[in-house]
Amino acid sequence: MLTTTFTRMFGLRHPIALAPMGGSAGGALAAAVSRAGGLGMVGSGDGEAEWLAREVAIVAETGKPWGVGFLTWAVDVAAVERALEYAPDAVMLSFGDPTPYADRVRESGACLILQVTDLEEARRAADLGADLIVAQGTEAGGHGALHGRSTLPFVPAVVDLVGPVPVLAAGGIADGRGVAAALVLGAAGAVVGTRLQATTEALVIPAVTEAILEARAEDTERSTVLDRARGSAWPSRYSARTLGHPHLDRWRGREAEADTPRARQEYQDDLAAGTIPPRPVWAGEAVDLIDDLPSAEELVTRMGEQAQETLARF
Repeated sequence: MLTTTFTRMFGLRHPIALAPMGGSAGGALAAAVSRAGGLGMVGSGDGEAEWLAREVAIVAETGKPWGVGFLTWAVDVAAVERALEYAPDAVMLSFGDPTPYADRVRESGACLILQVTDLEEARRAADLGADLIVAQGTEAGGHGALHGRSTLPFVPAVVDLVGPVPVLAAGGIADGRGVAAALVLGAAGAVVGTRLQATTEALVIPAVTEAILEARAEDTERSTVLDRARGSAWPSRYSARTLGHPHLDRWRGREAEADTPRARQEYQDDLAAGTIPPRPVWAGEAVDLIDDLPSAEELVTRMGEQAQETLARF
């Protein structure tokens, strides 16, 4: 068992947290991670009440530490307060200004986790009194900084800047070696996303699982095209790393043209015709390391053991 500031905060066996991925990190996945001794995080996104109530009930039953994550730009105070009624052990806020919610989360007794994508965000997170800071590198799947930094140089820079606030590393971590590397960089643990999408408990359709299992890092691409073409409200300062997509090919190098009524209509027409997937496949650069479909409980245990063995060997 690896002991860090993070594991001591929550009484965990492994310094591993589930990334609160909207659309895939539901109650079953969070519960499996928590049962294995990691920190399961439900990905609530915009805080939709019915979804939150259903999924939180599943993870809360475990009696283990758990948390909930929000897209900061997409929620309001009412959504955060609604989540706090379920008494999560942690609330994670990502992508946007957490100032309106920080005090309310801390006053509730929940651990305030703030995800950052650059040093200015890290400085602000420390000033706001974050209990934990997640430093996300650009290797991560899904959304992140449009002009971000790689995990390897970014994490120690954040550690140095915000200490003694503990830091979790995110982006490109898919096995125990990645967890070990995060600890060597000075982080107190790792946040894992794409790898945990390819587990039996993830809320994803089989086609997404298949795509992740077959993909390689060079199949991923960070872009704003799909948000533009989908008419998504994501702020322009964030891009998304996904697997290949016909509309990426169509508008690559012409991103502004993807943000037009004609492009959005073409996207909707292709959706209706079934020629493109219902949602982009969010996936990080560590997809090369994903070649099986275990339960999340088995996977977290395996990653924790491999991290310990890796550190002992070196």
